[in-house]
Amino acid sequence: MNKLLPTWRVPQRRQGMDFPAKLPWVHPKSSVIIGYLNPRTRSLVRGNLLVLLSLMAAFFLSDFPRDRPTLWLALPSVLAIVGTVDTVRCMQPKWSFYHGGVLLCVYMDLMAVSMILFFFLYPYMSWLISSR
Repeated sequence: MNKLLPTWRVPQRRQGMDFPAKLPWVHPKSSVIIGYLNPRTRSLVRGNLLVLLSLMAAFFLSDFPRDRPTLWLALPSVLAIVGTVDTVRCMQPKWSFYHGGVLLCVYMDLMAVSMILFFFLYPYMSWLISSR
């Protein structure tokens, strides 16, 4: 046998084999094929994607330069908070460069959540923009 071949192989679909096949990137107790979409595991990708996609949705929903009031912005704000919590789950108790990177991601998430909440609450604060 050639030693340059990988030690694992993707199993072939045989008769009587259940779907999904036991693939190396699928957790045995999970039916989620893409690993970073599984909510039981920690994932920086999922948390950051939730926050950034929520920020983009908030830009479009708020009609940004005009800032119209809409209650649909509650959905991106809740999703951004869930993404921030998911990012915080990736923190490690011992300091490392990974921990520092996660901390920078948490700061980015907090800035995005504050922008979304600004888009959500600013149109309702007419006492701030009233001219005398």
